[in-house]
Amino acid sequence: MDSARADMLAARRHLEAQGWVSRRSEPFRHLPPPALAQWLGQDGDSCEAPALAGSGWTLTPMGSTPASGFEARWLDALNPEQRAELFAGLPAPGGDDAPFAWAHRALCRQGLRLTVKAQPGKAGQDTVWLQLRHLPRAQAEAPLLVLDLQPGVRCVLLESHEHESAQCGKALAQNLQLHVRLAPGASLQHLRVVAPDAQDSLAHNVHATLAAGAEYSQALVATGAGYHLQRNTVDLAGSGAKAHHAALLLVGEKQLDQQVYTHMQTAHTTSDVHTLALAQGKAHVVANAHTRIAQGADEADVRQRLSGVPLAGNPRLVLRPHMEILHDNVQAAHGATWGALPEDALFYARQRGLDAVSARTLIIEGMARALLERCLPAAGESDLLGQWLASGWLTQAIERHLSPTQEVPHG
Repeated sequence: MDSARADMLAARRHLEAQGWVSRRSEPFRHLPPPALAQWLGQDGDSCEAPALAGSGWTLTPMGSTPASGFEARWLDALNPEQRAELFAGLPAPGGDDAPFAWAHRALCRQGLRLTVKAQPGKAGQDTVWLQLRHLPRAQAEAPLLVLDLQPGVRCVLLESHEHESAQCGKALAQNLQLHVRLAPGASLQHLRVVAPDAQDSLAHNVHATLAAGAEYSQALVATGAGYHLQRNTVDLAGSGAKAHHAALLLVGEKQLDQQVYTHMQTAHTTSDVHTLALAQGKAHVVANAHTRIAQGADEADVRQRLSGVPLAGNPRLVLRPHMEILHDNVQAAHGATWGALPEDALFYARQRGLDAVSARTLIIEGMARALLERCLPAAGESDLLGQWLASGWLTQAIERHLSPTQEVPHG
């Protein structure tokens, strides 16, 4: 037996011995994941629809980004040498999400290692613009992405995951592991768009490690599914590191669990977590923000703001801000708010000739734009968010997932 197969079997044996995610696990108490068997699937299962040709990771440079600005390697996790390269330097599975990581190692068949390179000899570092798109390639899959930014590099990344039943008539189970590693002084603007089919099960685990002076800004736009987990673990390991997270959750009738765990280990670090959950019908949405400020993290600055807006029906929204502060000289603020759409804004929109549905969509889109723009502000030509918003995807998603069940009269 080769080492790749042995590693996958060892991961399965570990899961059998340790068990799956316990229902007593605090992070997963409100939305426990489906059983382990669903994530492991069966050998040889696949989606045979022709539309899935070209599935997996597709990388496209944007704008004037030269090919010399990055290096990409697509690796076969069933090949022993390529598997060793794919997992090289990654931490062993641990923490509350360890069962997902072990299940990932037991099933992972392909992965991408992407390095954004510094350009020696240049006085200033040009921004590298990249687009990553992932299409499912199996009914149960475990894709891997490892993204490294070298010192001083500036990168703008659009990462998208979309699945429609027309592409594959089966409900999919996707267990993604994504590792982001920023070297000293590196900067990444990361827009993640995740829109599964209503019956899919997704678990996306993003692990980010920031060295001194690095800055990571992630804006997430996600829709509900049969089960949908978006979990971020962020280590601010170097002095002056900054992490900004904004999440827009659009959930009609289905589920979504968003978790952001931030570890502030050194002085002068900054963390912002803002979440806006919009839900209706029988949707179930959980938003977790947990920040740990270690001893010695002098002048750490933390902000958490979680907001939930029930639009119609009887959705269940759980907002859970939490801070663990082990140092005195810090600035910290957190809060959770719950409320309806502003009636005055809806009234004024109706007075200007908009019908109730259009007025509602306009207000929701305005709230969403404000949230995302705080995380990914335009800076010269680096207006990734503006370009994406201009595509109309957000407006269509609001209409698709948050259509009102009945028109509400105003004024």
